[in-house]
Amino acid sequence: MAFVQLVGGLCLVVAIGEIGHGSDQVTLTNVGDPGRITADEPIADTFSAARAAQYLDTASLHWQKTRRCAACHTNMVYLFARPALESISKDSGEVRELFEVYVTERWKKAPPKEHQDTVVVPAGLVFHDVQTTGQLAPTTREALKVMWRFQREDGGWGWRNDGFPPMEYDEHYGVTLAALITGIAPDGYADTDEATEGLEKIRAFLKNNPPLSLHHRAMIAWTSCYVGDLMGGPQRATTLDELLALQRPNGGWSTPGLLADWEGLKRMDGKPYDTETSDAYATGFVLVVARELGTPADDPRLQRGVDWLLKNQRISGKWYTRSTGRDGRHYLSNAGSAFAILGLQACGELPGWPLSNTP
Repeated sequence: MAFVQLVGGLCLVVAIGEIGHGSDQVTLTNVGDPGRITADEPIADTFSAARAAQYLDTASLHWQKTRRCAACHTNMVYLFARPALESISKDSGEVRELFEVYVTERWKKAPPKEHQDTVVVPAGLVFHDVQTTGQLAPTTREALKVMWRFQREDGGWGWRNDGFPPMEYDEHYGVTLAALITGIAPDGYADTDEATEGLEKIRAFLKNNPPLSLHHRAMIAWTSCYVGDLMGGPQRATTLDELLALQRPNGGWSTPGLLADWEGLKRMDGKPYDTETSDAYATGFVLVVARELGTPADDPRLQRGVDWLLKNQRISGKWYTRSTGRDGRHYLSNAGSAFAILGLQACGELPGWPLSNTP
């Protein structure tokens, strides 16, 4: 049995068996190995939101089952994006539970070993709250308190450099992410004393550590929509122009293209960066930031980006994004798949974009 769904003007046929209800729901008990992420996986004939949900569930729950940790490239961004697909496929809730366990159990037993976790965990929880209830859950509020306790006096946090920009390379990403989730957190959280004090330290950090790449500047521009005194209107407009100018002829964007002005940045495997090939992370990220900075969803450039995403999903339900560090485990594809969903949601192709600054 199948039903027909209209997405972005495309007639989308989705098999009922894909939807993930009942016995088809992916859980920690039945999750399988999502398999190796490769560039040669065939592109699907049609876009399927149900397959996207199934892949995101499988990748995140398998990571959770085998690694038992929060990771910005997989289950953090899962919590950002997965609620956009809830009307099509219910998730098990177990990824959210893992992030809450950090607050309710792990950090109570012992201080965080990875201070990066004190940003990654509240980031997942805040975005999930914004996408679901619209209210700041008590556990999320406690996670934010922990985040501020581990902020250094210079405004930064300890951040792992695993050689995979933009997420797992330098502290700048963690600082702007912390500022962003503070700004978008519901219930006026940014006006609390702890947030106000923490944001002042973040402003000092960003002043003392200028952005090194367009991706850095784009994160600041996005955050500045919600947090004052980070980037002025003219700078936001310039950053938006820079982002849109990097659109590839096929309508997508390239993650290495967003990093190309980062002086001295090199892949760990010594291979050259490919700034010509479109990928899901950059395309979804640019669509989100462009919408947040005021670009209408019907802008032809954004519509070409949407079209690229709709036409480049792989048969597993994921989108491919090549690793920025070395070829092998292309986990950035998981972040790319989540940002593909966010980009489609921000442009109205999926329901419920929650952030208030999108016109």
